[in-house]
Amino acid sequence: MRILVATAVPVERDAVARALAGATDVEVLAAGVGPARAAAATATALAAGPYGLVVSAGIAGGFLPDAPVGSLVVADEITAADLGAETADGFVPVTELGFGTVSHRPPEALVRDAVAATGARAGAVLTVSTVTGTAARAALLKGRHPTALAEAMEGFGVAEAAAVHGVPVLEIRAVSNPVGPRDRAAWRIGDALEALAEGFGKLAPVLESWNTV
Repeated sequence: MRILVATAVPVERDAVARALAGATDVEVLAAGVGPARAAAATATALAAGPYGLVVSAGIAGGFLPDAPVGSLVVADEITAADLGAETADGFVPVTELGFGTVSHRPPEALVRDAVAATGARAGAVLTVSTVTGTAARAALLKGRHPTALAEAMEGFGVAEAAAVHGVPVLEIRAVSNPVGPRDRAAWRIGDALEALAEGFGKLAPVLESWNTV
């Protein structure tokens, strides 16, 4: 079965596709920005399957000092960080309200092999609908999710679509900027895209091996 790689935007798609050129069993899709759009596009693609694996990929903000700019992160947990309710006592995830889910875990063996192949760090990748723009918010998220290494906007949506279709999921991110105050001058999007392409070049044998299991 084929592998579906879902990115947010075309430049991410193109970076991944460049690294996987010649791989006939992989489709790379620019699914759109945000968890809802990513979930809808991924689910639509999976309905036309079959696929044996879905990979959410792209650039992301990294939590310093563990995920500096230019580094790679592989999710061992894909978590919706802002899916729930604000209360007088603080944030309550939707699971504590009695329904839904807020986290998906990729296969441990696949995470381990991806980390070994790419040199990435493994940790939680948070999905948010509003990107963090202050140090206070970054500290709050890190306090709630101590293992978090990166923040992006699509992984949980991709994982939800994969779960509906019974397909395992993986998320890999290249860090373009620190999570915290928005300093566009300090962003290194080009470097992150190169790191993403390089990472997928190293990841290709892992994906091929997974696809033949």
